[in-house]
Amino acid sequence: MNREVTLPLIVDDRGTLQVAAADVSKLLRTVGGRWLRLVESGRDDLNEDTVAALTIELAKLADRIDVACIAHSSGTTP
Repeated sequence: MNREVTLPLIVDDRGTLQVAAADVSKLLRTVGGRWLRLVESGRDDLNEDTVAALTIELAKLADRIDVACIAHSSGTTP
């Protein structure tokens, strides 16, 4: 999984973010965590390696969202 994802920041005409980035980041990490718990509970229909890889990618995406929003808030570019 080496594809880049562009993260658009949705801002209004005053530069205020219109999406709660912390909520989005938390959601991405929560989804991954729930998938991992399903695998740990013995779900046979989930491939452990695939779930682990997807969970890592979701965490990376959440990290990128956090970095982009911190940069936006501080007036810099990531």
